[in-house]
Amino acid sequence: MPKSTLKQHFQTLTKEQTIDLVLQIYDNVKPARVFMEYYLNPNEKEILEKYHKIIIQMFYPDTKSLNPKIRFSVCKKAISDFRALKPSPDLLADLMITLPETACGFTYEFGDMWEQY
Repeated sequence: MPKSTLKQHFQTLTKEQTIDLVLQIYDNVKPARVFMEYYLNPNEKEILEKYHKIIIQMFYPDTKSLNPKIRFSVCKKAISDFRALKPSPDLLADLMITLPETACGFTYEFGDMWEQY
């Protein structure tokens, strides 16, 4: 649906109907909930730390497993989810650099894992 159609429909709604719709979206769509919470309380540093932990957990899990599950897809999703919140460019760059820094540190500590890595 194009944005113009959506905009026309929203203009026909009353204020109460719009509020109810936003609350339903907040309750039922997790990415919308995250975005609304960030929009209302933009504590960028706290959210940045959350996404830092996601990336670091892929390489160094809390469980002292000798074989961590290194999933770059999870790391990339964390970066894209943070980018969707429209943070400041400095914090986005900081999160983006976390992945290669952590991967290099892991390689330095344990050696090359496989060719794709």
